[in-house]
Amino acid sequence: MRILLVEDDPAVGEATARGLRSQSWAVDWVKSGETVPDIVKRISYDVVVLDVGLPDIDGFEVLRRMRAQGSGIPILMLTARDSIEDKVRALQSGADDYLVKPFSLAELLARVQALTRRTHMRQTN
Repeated sequence: MRILLVEDDPAVGEATARGLRSQSWAVDWVKSGETVPDIVKRISYDVVVLDVGLPDIDGFEVLRRMRAQGSGIPILMLTARDSIEDKVRALQSGADDYLVKPFSLAELLARVQALTRRTHMRQTN
């Protein structure tokens, strides 16, 4: 499985990437959102783990741009924003899941697996 991790915080990014790689998943880690829509056009990812609070454009805008270009890659929003409004906004804008920081690595791994399982099931039906 190949995952794009979009996270600007070095400590969170390093720990998250290490946790995802512990499952023998390939992880590309970027620290800004501006280039993400172009990256996902060139590289095939199974899941994007996307922070909302990025330094250039926020995760909601990255999500909007990806969906506007027709990308159907499952997106898990990973953010410190815990309001119901933010969760609803993300899901209604095309996010497939939403996990609030701080998070359990076991839960993140389970959610990534669930997203890829659902995607695989849709592709085989």
